[in-house]
Amino acid sequence: MFTREWVRAVTVMMFTLAPMGVGAEVPWQFADNTRYMAMGDSLASGYGAVPATQGYAYLLYQEGVFDKIPNTLLSNVGLIGATSADVLNYQVPLAINPYVPTVITLTVGGNDIASILTGADPATVLMNFQTNLSAIFTQLRTGLPNAKIYINNLYDIPELPIPPPGIRPIVQAFNQIIEGVAGVFNVPVADVFSAFEGRKGLRLIQRNGADQFEVHPSNAGHRAIAKAFKAVIENN
Repeated sequence: MFTREWVRAVTVMMFTLAPMGVGAEVPWQFADNTRYMAMGDSLASGYGAVPATQGYAYLLYQEGVFDKIPNTLLSNVGLIGATSADVLNYQVPLAINPYVPTVITLTVGGNDIASILTGADPATVLMNFQTNLSAIFTQLRTGLPNAKIYINNLYDIPELPIPPPGIRPIVQAFNQIIEGVAGVFNVPVADVFSAFEGRKGLRLIQRNGADQFEVHPSNAGHRAIAKAFKAVIENN
């Protein structure tokens, strides 16, 4: 049997808590948060870093480059093996709906280059890459007109066992496309190529006993990529 005192106490508590429930934001409402999406290939996913959460996209988040950590939502859709066509066909739709990011970083092109190294026609791959990258930016700019977008260029890997002049001319051709297409869509480019140029310890292939075709960055390499992104983000 409830006493009169118990009913009175519960009634007071309900009226005391009611204003808090009305004014408080429920935890699944994130309208005011910075929504960061990392798009692209294995580099975006953190591959090569140990643990993967030391990859460049996670470093940008952890260092609060876009916003304070409590106010930043991170969605990393980077996928090992993703080509520019994969980004266009599968990742861009996820960005436009349902995530709707306010800021995007994109790393793409490495797996397109890999197809050349396994026998694909360079001219065809380069043309398709330019077409895909243009379509990626077109759809992002159309579907997310207020989003800030950043892309990085690609680094050279002189240690790859490829006859002279090595992979450098291919990387440079891809970087020219990245610079050109990004310029059309007003997308700042993080200069990862220069960040890696002439430096040791940034590529896993430089380690003793590494696979001769290990192209991914080390932890130090991911830090260099994050630093390159941070520099261009802070200036734009």
